[in-house]
Amino acid sequence: MAESPPPTRSRIPGSGLAKGLAVTLRTMTKKSVTEQYPDVQPDLPPRTRGVIGLFEENCTVCMLCARECPDWCIYIDSHKETVPAATPGGRERSRNVLDRFAIDFSLCMYCGICIEVCPFDALFWSPEFEYAETDIRELTHERDKLREWMWTVPAPPALDPAAEEPKEIAAARKTAEKLAATPPTASTTHPPEPPAEAGHRPTPPPPADPEGGDS
Repeated sequence: MAESPPPTRSRIPGSGLAKGLAVTLRTMTKKSVTEQYPDVQPDLPPRTRGVIGLFEENCTVCMLCARECPDWCIYIDSHKETVPAATPGGRERSRNVLDRFAIDFSLCMYCGICIEVCPFDALFWSPEFEYAETDIRELTHERDKLREWMWTVPAPPALDPAAEEPKEIAAARKTAEKLAATPPTASTTHPPEPPAEAGHRPTPPPPADPEGGDS
């Protein structure tokens, strides 16, 4: 035997319209939160992911950021230069020189992986967000523009007073304390006399009088 459908409640005509108007009236009585942009700049959080800035001096062209980027939106070109030996008889070494560093922000999904994997702190988040373009091809920004955004990167927040001391600072402090506690050696307290000039023999001291009298 089939079950009978549950009884339906009869709706009052116009109840849906009354509910909608009630929501409208409640919204009208609330304070407006409209941001007057661009006349008033928004107050952004300090860790806003706006754009990526490049600190070119720290970049070693290791290509780690480009390899780890899931969107392949980082383009890097470089060449090798030979650095002369620092000391006579030393060996020359080669280094990578950055020629191009560009990011296509039409492909970037702002995941921040490139910033996290950079071992030399060459990439940083900047809260700058006003870089819209009318042509999508103009969203590929070169290293000069990325360097300009670097100066808009906010300073890092202060460490928590209860946090552990950074390992680098702790190692440097221990080294300084060890050097300060090391007693000075004889070579530092009594420096050796300068060597005599060539062709000149130092004059020996006069012999002592055995009787101690005057001559």
